[in-house]
Amino acid sequence: MDKQMKMNKYCFGLGTVGRDAVYTLISMYLITYLTEVVGLSDAQLAVIGGLMVVFRVFDALNDPVMGTIVDNTKTRWGKFKPWIVFGTITSGILTVLLFSDLGLNGNGYIAFFAVAYLCWGMAYTTNDISYWSLMPAISKDQKVREGIGAIARICANVGMFSVVVLYTMVPDLFGMPAKKSYFLFAVILVIIMWIFQMVTVFGVKEDRTELEKQEHTSLKGMIEALVKNDQLMVTAVAMALFMIGYCTTTSFGVYYFKYAYKNEGTYMVFAAVLGVAQLTALSIFPLFSKKYTRKQLYTGAMLAVVVAYILFFFSFEKLPVIIVAGLILFFAQAFIQLLMLLFLADAVEYGEWKLKKRNESVSFAVQPFINKLGGAVGTAVVTATLIISGINPVSQQITEIEAAMETLTDPAAISAAQAQIDALINGVVGSPIWIMKMAMMILPLICIVAGFVIYNKKFIIDEKMYAQIVKELKTE
Repeated sequence: MDKQMKMNKYCFGLGTVGRDAVYTLISMYLITYLTEVVGLSDAQLAVIGGLMVVFRVFDALNDPVMGTIVDNTKTRWGKFKPWIVFGTITSGILTVLLFSDLGLNGNGYIAFFAVAYLCWGMAYTTNDISYWSLMPAISKDQKVREGIGAIARICANVGMFSVVVLYTMVPDLFGMPAKKSYFLFAVILVIIMWIFQMVTVFGVKEDRTELEKQEHTSLKGMIEALVKNDQLMVTAVAMALFMIGYCTTTSFGVYYFKYAYKNEGTYMVFAAVLGVAQLTALSIFPLFSKKYTRKQLYTGAMLAVVVAYILFFFSFEKLPVIIVAGLILFFAQAFIQLLMLLFLADAVEYGEWKLKKRNESVSFAVQPFINKLGGAVGTAVVTATLIISGINPVSQQITEIEAAMETLTDPAAISAAQAQIDALINGVVGSPIWIMKMAMMILPLICIVAGFVIYNKKFIIDEKMYAQIVKELKTE
């Protein structure tokens, strides 16, 4: 690997640190922020939760259009980097707005939130599609891509798990009321995102030879690039089912440790352990890929996922069992996430080989589409579960008590308020917990297994076929 390719490998990967931290804050914890910090009623939560689902689906449907726009872009800086910069700046500003306390209440807050959230999704899309579309333009070598993808996923997980570990600690870290603390936290994450995205923009040098001979992609061409690329469609369905399961499980994290395990502080430790598991898995993936085919790796990871979910569901909130299940689950999921990214990258060459036209951005529009679809379903499941189980009214009461505690100075009054909170949490037992566990573990397991079955039956691009595709493309 030459010096520039090594630079590409690390500069591309580092770009995910801040952007995935920001994405995690929005996708995993915005609903938690709304219920545990803002304190929405069931009616308000139903409206905002519904809007989040609708807007994510709407934004997801726009992803291929954005992919087409990127594919048709021709500038002196290439077709990816201008959109990377535009997307990171605008999504950063909107992230800060979503965590700003503007003194709005009721319908005014809902209206503001709806506009800001819709615009955030569209802004982040411009960055997400252009960023990941850059990867197949760096190299067509499968092993080089595996290395680039592994570094990118490692950096992404550093960003993601930094937020996962720190989220519940934010008010204590800043020593301010919760709303102000989360606002500052959002500002810091956005600045980090901007810094690391510039590392990618200025450090990566992609191959622009394809851009010079690239034809304009019409709306019809966009549809053909998606629909007629059967391997892209198979990957999309398998990825969508996996992400629905993954996003649903992770979105319940804070609620599970607060109301089922009865110790929210343990979530931070658990998240740190899982972060190490995922980073370890991604670090050693290249070693496994030398000995096993991608299909064998996916099959092994899937068996581990099934075992982990069963252990998790029947853990009966025993911490050692929870930790073992979590380690197995997130180690295996890290493999699957990276494999999905590589399947998607390979589908770009397959599409070029089959359709005689290269469409990186249209093809990679599938990834943000899937992430948003998974997030949308996850948000819908969490919102419905919190309302149906009766957990959200408890959250609202706790939020009101915590807000009142911010003005208390008498130790006895503070202790009494904390006792009220503990009593409310300890009162969540029986059916509400089992309803949450069914939504958090059983539904995701069904989705993830279904995705694997579809991949196993329909995905045909193995290492041998890919090598032949690349060989034929070079001779054309």
